[in-house]
Amino acid sequence: MSRLKQKLVGDRAFYKYVMALTLPIMIQNGITHLVNMLDNVMIGRVGPTEMNGVTIANQLMFVFNLCVFGAVAGAGIFTAQYAGNQDHKGIAYTMRFKLLFCTGLAVVAIGVFLLWGEPLCNLYLQGEGSPAEAAASLANARDYLKIMLIGMIPFTLSQCYSGTLRETGQTTPPMVAGVIAVAVNLVGNYFLIFDHFGYSGLGVKGAAIATVLSRFVELGILVVWTHSHRDRNPYAPLIYRSFRIPLRLTGQIFLRGLPLMVNEAAWSLGMATINQQYTLRGLNVVGANNINQTFWNVFSVAFMAVGIAVGIILGQQLGAGEKDRAREDSRKLIAFSVFISLAGAVLYIVCAPFIPHIYIATNETRHLATNLMMVAACAMPIDAFAHATYFTLRSGGQAFVTFLFDSCFMWAVNVPLAFVLVQYTSLPIIAVYALCQGVNLLKCFLGGWLVHKGIWIKTIVA
Repeated sequence: MSRLKQKLVGDRAFYKYVMALTLPIMIQNGITHLVNMLDNVMIGRVGPTEMNGVTIANQLMFVFNLCVFGAVAGAGIFTAQYAGNQDHKGIAYTMRFKLLFCTGLAVVAIGVFLLWGEPLCNLYLQGEGSPAEAAASLANARDYLKIMLIGMIPFTLSQCYSGTLRETGQTTPPMVAGVIAVAVNLVGNYFLIFDHFGYSGLGVKGAAIATVLSRFVELGILVVWTHSHRDRNPYAPLIYRSFRIPLRLTGQIFLRGLPLMVNEAAWSLGMATINQQYTLRGLNVVGANNINQTFWNVFSVAFMAVGIAVGIILGQQLGAGEKDRAREDSRKLIAFSVFISLAGAVLYIVCAPFIPHIYIATNETRHLATNLMMVAACAMPIDAFAHATYFTLRSGGQAFVTFLFDSCFMWAVNVPLAFVLVQYTSLPIIAVYALCQGVNLLKCFLGGWLVHKGIWIKTIVA
């Protein structure tokens, strides 16, 4: 027992270091998700079709956001290891790659949503429900999405800056920028969504405008801080001296990083497909699942932040050549992530019966949302283990392995299971959701085996 404790539990200095890196990420993501939750609740107070419309549009934005996250993370593997190696020129090269590649990605996504946004939104309105309700939900989704397109490029650039700052150990500035941005979003929501001072509120359009404004504010803060603190960011003056990136490094980023972007895109498309299958059981599932996902993001913020920290800590250790330390710390970090998730799960279960009553919704939708939350809470430790192992594998640049572990598992197991259960069984949606969550236990066994084998323990920068 003492040997197991020695393997899985670190000393006080270890957790002090982990929390120093994790807390700013946790606070930023927590406040972001908290404001997203309030945003969601505000829209839910306007009406169910407004909530459905925003939920559907955000499913499409979710895919784009994770594509950007994957692109930033792919180059970020090298950024973290360059930071561990104190190579400022290398950090500047990876930052250039992020800026150029992700901006191009945003332009392509804007074109796709302009051309096919409405048909894509309509895929989520094929379940049981009145045609009038479906038409109103589609109109709200279209209005929300068109305005959100304006904020896609500033969002993309913000991710490039905040990702680089985190990977170099500067986690506080992205947190501060995020806090200010979500404050702008929250205030904007209050004044733009509802009626005030004789002014007619804009509903879903107001929510979109507030979000776009907050993204410009966040980008401005990150850019100004990064370039005005050159002592802490020695790479900053090098970023825009030219847009040259060494061909060899570009090839390495594509070789190791592109699978990560493809992985995030494929995984998010898989999640969007599963959620679309759930909606075939009725429009009330759209609202209930939206409530569950919104609050799951809030209650899971702690272990999600630990997962991000896992990638940064292990990446820097590998970049510094500390392979034995990385192997030892990986076990402790994964165990810590699962432990943190248990606290979030208990709290989520306690709050689940009360949360849906915040919304203007039918009793059926509220009851369904509570049950979905209970299932999601029980699956939270499973998600935490899989999340931490994913970032462990990614820290050593094993992009293809993480691709197989994450998105291939999604499309080989999760998506077919959801499709079969929805299309060919009469199981209630709660049972379908529980089975789709429970099958991730297989992913945990696979991830644990891959981490134990140590195939991720590689230094990929000189």
